[in-house]
Amino acid sequence: MKHAFVSHHHTESARKLTEGKPWKVLVSFAAPIFLSQLFQQLYNTADSWIVGNFLGKEALAAVNSSGSLIFLLISFFVGASMGAGVVISRYFGAGDQERVSRAVHTNAVFSLICGVVLSVFGVIMTPQILHWMGVPDDVLPRSTEYLRYYFLGSVPVVMYNSMKGVMNAVGDSRRPLYYLIVSSLLNIVLDLLFVGAFGFGVKGAAIATVLSQTVSALLCLRQLTRKGTVYQLEWKKLRIDLQSLKEIVKYGLPTGVQNSVIGFANVLVQTHINSFGALAMAACGAYSRIEGFVFLPIMSVSMALTSYIGQNLGAKEYERAKQGARFGILTSITMAEIVGIVLFFFGGFFISTFIQDADPEAVAEIIAIGAKQCRLEALFFFLLAFSHSIAGICRGAGKAIVPMLIMLIVWCVIRIIYITVAMRISHTIELLFAAYPLTWFISSVIYFIYYRKSDWIHGFES
Repeated sequence: MKHAFVSHHHTESARKLTEGKPWKVLVSFAAPIFLSQLFQQLYNTADSWIVGNFLGKEALAAVNSSGSLIFLLISFFVGASMGAGVVISRYFGAGDQERVSRAVHTNAVFSLICGVVLSVFGVIMTPQILHWMGVPDDVLPRSTEYLRYYFLGSVPVVMYNSMKGVMNAVGDSRRPLYYLIVSSLLNIVLDLLFVGAFGFGVKGAAIATVLSQTVSALLCLRQLTRKGTVYQLEWKKLRIDLQSLKEIVKYGLPTGVQNSVIGFANVLVQTHINSFGALAMAACGAYSRIEGFVFLPIMSVSMALTSYIGQNLGAKEYERAKQGARFGILTSITMAEIVGIVLFFFGGFFISTFIQDADPEAVAEIIAIGAKQCRLEALFFFLLAFSHSIAGICRGAGKAIVPMLIMLIVWCVIRIIYITVAMRISHTIELLFAAYPLTWFISSVIYFIYYRKSDWIHGFES
C-alpha cells in the first residue's frame, strides 16, 4: 500500500525531483552537492597541505601513501550504504512513506555495523596491508600511525556518508552541505593546532579528521531525528527490516564492490608508485589531491543523477528521466574538461603549493613528476566524467550491477594487466600514468554502447 506525504513539515526537509524543468531541478539539486564535495576535498587536502608544509616530504609521503588504502576500505562500506539512497528515492518518488521509513531505520543500523567492522579491521590490518603495498621503510612508521588513528574514527565517517545519502535521496542536498562546511573549517583549524602548534606529527592530522567527521555525523543525526521529516529517525524503530535490507544490499553491494575494485586497482598503482621512491610518492599524492577537485563536478552530477533518476522512475516519469540524463551527461563532461585544461597548463604550480622542504632539488623533482602526471592525464577527464555519469544513471535505475561489472573488468582487471605488463617492459612512471586515460577510454566506449542500446529505463518498477 502506498502512503502519501501529507505533513507540512515534509517540505522543509524533502524535495520532489519529479516537478519543474529537468535542467533547473538538476542544477539546483547538484549545486549543494558540488559545494559539499568541494568542502570534502578541502577536508582531504588540508591534511596533505599542512603536513607537507610543517613536517616535510617524508611525512607528506606517509599521509599520501595512505590515501588509496583509505579509499579502498571506506568506499566499499560507503558504496554499500548508498543502496539505501536508491531505495529511499524510489519509494519517495512513488509516495510510499512507510517503505521510506523502514529503509531509513534499516540503513542506520546497517551503517553502524559497517563502521564498527571497518574500524576493527583497519586498526588490526594496517601494518600488514602497508607492507604488502611496499611502503618504504623510511615512510612506513608514519603511514602506520596515521592510518591507525584514522580507522579508529571509521564509525562517524561511514555514518555521515550514510545519513547524507538519505537526505540526498529525498531531495535535501543543502543540509549536508552546511554540516560539511562546519566540519571542514573545524578540520583545518584542528590540523593547524595539532600539527603546527602542538607538534603531534601525522597522527595529529588523523585525529583532526576524525574529530571533524564526528561533528558532521552528529549534526546529520540531529537533523534525522527531528520530528515531522520524511526521513525521521526514531530510536524505538531502530531495527533491521529484512526486505529493506535485501533491497539496500541489492542496490548498494554492487556499488560497494565497484568502489573497492577501483580502490584495489589504485592500491596496486600506489604500490608501483612506491617503487619509484619517496619523491614520487609525494608528487603523485599531491596530484591525487588536486585531481580530487576534478571529481567535484563529476561526482556531484553523478550523485544528483542517481537521486533524480530514482525519483522519476519511481513516479513513472520516463521521458523526464531521459531528459535529465542527457543534460547531466553533457554538463559533467563539459565542466570536467574545463578543469582538465586548467590543470594541463598550471599543474606544476598547483603541485608546488603542497611542499616546503629544505632540499630544493627534492622539491624541484616532486614538482616535475607531478606536472608530468597532469600533462598525461588532464585532457582526458571528459572520459572519466562520461563513465561516472552513466554509472550514476544506472544506479538510479536500479541497475547497479552494470557499472560494477564494467569497473571490475576495465578499471581493475584491464588496468592491472596493463600495469603489470608495462612495468616489466619499461619501469618508467609515464607508462604507469597512462593506465588511467587508457582505461577511462575503454569504459566510456562500453558505457556509450550500453546507454544507446539498452532499455535502462524500464524494469525498475518491478
